[in-house]
Amino acid sequence: MERTGFRRLARGQDAVWVMLFAALALFGPARTPLVILLLAALGVAQVVEPKIGWFETRLGSAASISIKLALCWVLIAVTKGVASSYHWILLFPVISASTTLGLVGTALSTLAACALYLSSLLLLDWTYQYIPPSEVPELLLRLLILPVVGFLTYQLAEASREQAKKYQAAAEQLAEANRSLREAEAAVRRADRLAALGHLSAGLAHEMRNPLGTIKASAEMLRKSVAGENEVAREMAGFISTEVDRTNSLVTRFLDFARPLQVRKETADLTQVLDRAVAQVESRTPPFDVVIYKNYSPDVRPFPMDAELMESVFGNLLLNAAQASPPHGAITVKTRQVDGLVEISVIDMGSGIEAKHRESIFNPFFTTKPDGVGLGLAIVSKIVDGHHGKLMVESEPGSGSVFRVILPAEEEGEA
Repeated sequence: MERTGFRRLARGQDAVWVMLFAALALFGPARTPLVILLLAALGVAQVVEPKIGWFETRLGSAASISIKLALCWVLIAVTKGVASSYHWILLFPVISASTTLGLVGTALSTLAACALYLSSLLLLDWTYQYIPPSEVPELLLRLLILPVVGFLTYQLAEASREQAKKYQAAAEQLAEANRSLREAEAAVRRADRLAALGHLSAGLAHEMRNPLGTIKASAEMLRKSVAGENEVAREMAGFISTEVDRTNSLVTRFLDFARPLQVRKETADLTQVLDRAVAQVESRTPPFDVVIYKNYSPDVRPFPMDAELMESVFGNLLLNAAQASPPHGAITVKTRQVDGLVEISVIDMGSGIEAKHRESIFNPFFTTKPDGVGLGLAIVSKIVDGHHGKLMVESEPGSGSVFRVILPAEEEGEA
């Protein structure tokens, strides 16, 4: 920051301006105190103007150019008027206008400079002074140089501005491409992790199925064979059977996650899919102390999807939102259609997700719940990927979360 400020206070062109006006004051055709003072004022104006932010505004630029025009006119007036050797100094305000005020500002400033130069004719005593016909072409050339330089400078400045816009647009496109690349790399890493863990889960789940069946059958036989008065043994056998059922349910979830996803798309009504997912959460026992609001857009028409799988996606997201919400909390399900895409948002005002966990919540077996397995969002992500969609989350601790599912409203290849 300090180096940037130093460059703004002391620029290379400042030394050029100082040398130019010092040379004019020392070696110019007129070296009276008034001329030196006027040259010094013009030099200060050229050096100080870029350092004051107000002069970068349109009003500030107009004021600066007006001041320079006035100083130039006085300098020409006190140095032989229309015959002044300093007539070219009017180029400074004209060039400044060309680079800051646009085409209209350039034209007005050029006309003002020409008018000021011609006004020096009024300073002549026409009773004994006159302009010889041979010097009229010189006078016209002095006037012509002002609009020519002004227009060419404007053209150059405009080309520079257009080039700067192109560079800015290219930089924005590059930044967007880098962001998309980072997202793609994250998706690839997540897919690799899902594939590896999926194979592991499949093998483990298959190996567990047989012993679980044996344990459950043994527990059922034990319950039937123990004497009726042995309540402890019967209760233990019931516990074994219940835990086997719970473990078997977990194995089923592993297999659901591990097996290749078969997406069967058929045109379905998103509203009906969401209503069924909402009904699942609202009918749970014990019930959640939350209210689910539906904000469905009428613009969303039926489109191809696997309704059963997407119902599972929204059911998982709503269940997570309900579990994260405080008592008497509210959840909003919102849909909208934008540019051939359908966006479904599940919004809660719950505990939120810490920044360090946001990258990991879609990884299998990652969970912050004490009794969670960490497969729910991983399966959700897998289903959304199978629909060629996107799953995004916005969350702040203590402020709730927004999960967005973005799906294509048309099959690939359809216009």
